[in-house]
Amino acid sequence: MIKGRLRVPGDKSISHRAVMFGSIAKGTTNIKGFLTGADCISTISIFKKMGIDIELYNTSVKVHGKGLYGLTCPNEILDCGNSGTTTRLVSGILSAQNFTSVLTGDKSIQKRPMNRIITPLSMMGADIESNDGFAPLTITGSKLHGIEYNSPVASAQVKSAILLAGLYASSPTTVTEPAKSRDHTELMLKRFGANLTSTKTSVTINPCSELFANDIDVPSDISSAAFFMAAAILVPGSELILENVGINPTRDGIIKVLKDMGANIEIINQTDSFEPVADIKVAYSKLHATCIGGDIIPTLIDELPLLAALASLAEGTTVIKDALELKVKESNRIRVMCEELSKLGVDVIETEDGMEIKGADNLKGNVTISTHDDHRIAMTFAVLNLISEGEIRLDNKNCVEISYPEFFNDLNKMNL
Repeated sequence: MIKGRLRVPGDKSISHRAVMFGSIAKGTTNIKGFLTGADCISTISIFKKMGIDIELYNTSVKVHGKGLYGLTCPNEILDCGNSGTTTRLVSGILSAQNFTSVLTGDKSIQKRPMNRIITPLSMMGADIESNDGFAPLTITGSKLHGIEYNSPVASAQVKSAILLAGLYASSPTTVTEPAKSRDHTELMLKRFGANLTSTKTSVTINPCSELFANDIDVPSDISSAAFFMAAAILVPGSELILENVGINPTRDGIIKVLKDMGANIEIINQTDSFEPVADIKVAYSKLHATCIGGDIIPTLIDELPLLAALASLAEGTTVIKDALELKVKESNRIRVMCEELSKLGVDVIETEDGMEIKGADNLKGNVTISTHDDHRIAMTFAVLNLISEGEIRLDNKNCVEISYPEFFNDLNKMNL
């Protein structure tokens, strides 16, 4: 049984942004609840290389910002590790600096498409050279002007790169998306003093003379909490309270879909600061199939592999569609989930923009899962291992350190 109370680590998206915005703000930004996963440590490392004094004490961080133009030219290549958020968002900031820098990352980052940010940033006047649309990126700071950009994808990373460049532009910048992506950047930039206005799918940022330091209390990451929601739902007799979880409406699609599937989930003790936060109470549930698609996809894009896994034990056939973004994450998550669920005896079909999963009564186990070094794939199958008929082994457990270094310890602690 999965029993007790758990506070999962801080939100990855918010942790990244708190360091980035604190670095280009005036004054000292204090961050509590910082996620010390490898991705966020990559962000700290990059800004240190550009002259920012950053102190890390467990999950507390002090960022001694130097203002919008306070970064200095790094004397080495800036390594983003496995972090697409770091690579894309920092590109927007670097596009306006008075120096040339090179951004790169691991083999996964060097396969992820960068033209989606290079195109709009170049329209603003940025000077970016790439390896045929992929990292490494050589960015020479330029004078930028505002644009009105209709993004072909609903992507917080694309939107954020443009908005960060827009801080430095000579005129307002507007980004319009086909559906609203997560809005952590907009909420936090306002907190740091930026002038933004938003409609349902558009954001306009005005040129900024300065950002000002702030204190950020990072809520627990709903994407990390989702794995424990799933564990409590799947294991008979379970009841779990997940504490202080961020339930931003642009991120809470996982809760809506799980409720649609019949999950016993209750939101309690909700509070609001600059981000809404609540405790989430979850208990064992019998699930039924659903259809996941449309505008809800950007609000649960990182949780779709987990939802596919849950669908494999739900009554009926679940359809996931409109999820092309899954193909350009840390791995092609559509293909990987189809291949790996099939090893467990699941009837799953890969489609052009998603998958169809026929629910089964049990999972066979006694297999080794190819994680493709993808943290969310590894954690998804670790959860399924709790209820499979035989052991589900992972070819790389260590990749969970990207977002949740204590994942296996917490899973063992909750599994009574």
